[in-house]
This record gives sequence, structure tokens and C-alpha cells, in this order.
Amino acid sequence: MTIITRLSQIACTIGALLMAATGVMLTYEVVARYFFIRPTIWAAELSQLCLIWGCLLAMAYLLTLRRHITVNAVTALLPLAAQRLCTALALIVIIVFSAIVAFWGFDIFHDSFTRGRTTGSLLNLPVWISEASVPLGFGLLALQGVVELIGLRGSDTTSLGASHE
Repeated sequence: MTIITRLSQIACTIGALLMAATGVMLTYEVVARYFFIRPTIWAAELSQLCLIWGCLLAMAYLLTLRRHITVNAVTALLPLAAQRLCTALALIVIIVFSAIVAFWGFDIFHDSFTRGRTTGSLLNLPVWISEASVPLGFGLLALQGVVELIGLRGSDTTSLGASHE
């Protein structure tokens, strides 16, 4: 396991914990709102923040597990060599797209950080907290894509997703 893959695994574990925290916060909000008529000012916004971070942190490791959604109805009909080529091309697209999103995501994060933008909600959290997840998550996905592309040479992988057809 490479360092990048290990970082991806740690990020995914953190993402899973954030998803669990989202469930706890929303359950608490429902109970507080409907049973005690005491809604919170924090549960909705913090759960959205956890969802954003959770999803973006998990992307890279889910690539290693082949859990991304793929449509391989056409590529499954191709010869194995062509399927491997399609997989390599898909990884290249993932790497390029993720690098672009990470680059521009960092620019947006940095702009919000330097300007001190906030959410404007009751919590009035700094916007950069949620925006930082974009360059981090997509940057890690781009790096993991490179690891997967390099590892493709010695493998018989023909798809980036689990096939359930």
C-alpha cells in the first residue's frame, strides 16, 4: 500500500465518521424540534458541512475499492486489451478533471479565506471551512488516480467500478 493510498484510506475513515456524525446531528435536530419544540441553530449547517467533507474525503479511497459508479455496458463487449485501454483513459480523465477542480477549488478557498466570507446564517461560519474540502478531496483523488494508473500496468483490471449488471 502506497503512502497516497494510506492517506486516502485515513481520509475515507474520517469521511465515514463525518457521515455518522451527520446522522446523529439530524436525529438530535428532529427530536429537539418535534418532541421538545426546541430546534437547534447548528444541526442543519453542521450536518451539511459534515456531508460535504465526508463525501469529498471518501472519493480517493473509493477509487481504490472500485466503488465509483461505472457504466460498462458497451466497454464490457470489447476485447480485454480495449477494456484496459478504456480504464486507463478513464483514469487519465479523472486525474486531469480532479487536478483542475483542485486548482480552481484552492483559488476559491483562498479568496474566501482572505476576504473573511461567512455563511450569513445564525452560526455565521467562515465559508472557507467548507470550501477547503474541494481542493483537498479532489487533490487526493488526482493523486490516487495517478497511483491507480501506475498500478494498472501489472494488473488485469478492466473496470474502475464494481459491475452489477
